[in-house]
Amino acid sequence: MDRPTPVSSMTSRPFRPWQKLATAGMVAASVIAVLTTLGIVAALAGEAIAFFRMVPLTEFLFGTRWEPQIAMRADQVAGQGSFGVLPVLYGTLVISLIAMAVAVPVGLFSAIYLTQYASPRTRAAVKPSLEILAGIPTVVYGFFAVLAVAPVIRDLGEALGIPSSPNSALAAGVVMGIMIVPFVSSMSDDALAAVPQALRDASLALGATRAETVWQVLLPAALPGIAGGVLLALSRAIGETMIVVMAAGLIAKVTPNPFDAVTTVTVQIVTLLTGDSAFDNPKTLAAFALGLLLFLITLGLNLIALHMVRRRRETY
Repeated sequence: MDRPTPVSSMTSRPFRPWQKLATAGMVAASVIAVLTTLGIVAALAGEAIAFFRMVPLTEFLFGTRWEPQIAMRADQVAGQGSFGVLPVLYGTLVISLIAMAVAVPVGLFSAIYLTQYASPRTRAAVKPSLEILAGIPTVVYGFFAVLAVAPVIRDLGEALGIPSSPNSALAAGVVMGIMIVPFVSSMSDDALAAVPQALRDASLALGATRAETVWQVLLPAALPGIAGGVLLALSRAIGETMIVVMAAGLIAKVTPNPFDAVTTVTVQIVTLLTGDSAFDNPKTLAAFALGLLLFLITLGLNLIALHMVRRRRETY
């Protein structure tokens, strides 16, 4: 009878040529991904540094006026621009918070229903239908916001006696929240499914109802994964462009009225890089400074989210 091959001889067996080729391809793909990221950062940082040579960093970060209306060519006359980013960040924050106020409850409750209450047949039908929302082009959401949601919100504001604009933070935020529901729902679904079945069985065996088990056992246990999904959805909302371009407005201002128009970082990037403008003036270079700031914000949110997901994976 043949003796089994020792483990040491199996592990020391040389790679075949196709295995070496596959390994080299995976290494090359990883290197390309890293170099691409570094190239994007370098391109943004280089132009942003040129911008900060013209506009002080303190004025950019702490200024309260965003009016980049300066001469784009030598034969044009325009006032001195103001490059305070705080009104732009305010609009981005307001729209993102409105989006999360829509997406988090809908996504979380749908995940709870699909994992704990829905039958297998219902889950097989509802979950793919919910995830279709993630595949709809953002320009379609933009048309939906402009043609359907914005008029309703404007009429609602007028009925309540609140000054309303055709474009509003509320319209853009609501539609963006609908768009990112699948992100919250999918991550919450995975986090709830990762909770050990023994915790559910123990809670039910002690006399807790299914609702008490969900709120007092499953949600606390799955909280790191859910929080990671929420932060990833928030970073997606902050970086969204098409919906806010079509539904939010172009005026940078700080207003407590959600029925009023505001602007965001992505809208301003599109605006600054659109049209006939020289590439070496502050108005054009400001787009790269905004892009670098947006990159750093989303990078921070993604790192926090990945840290929370790792904590959940290490626990369960």
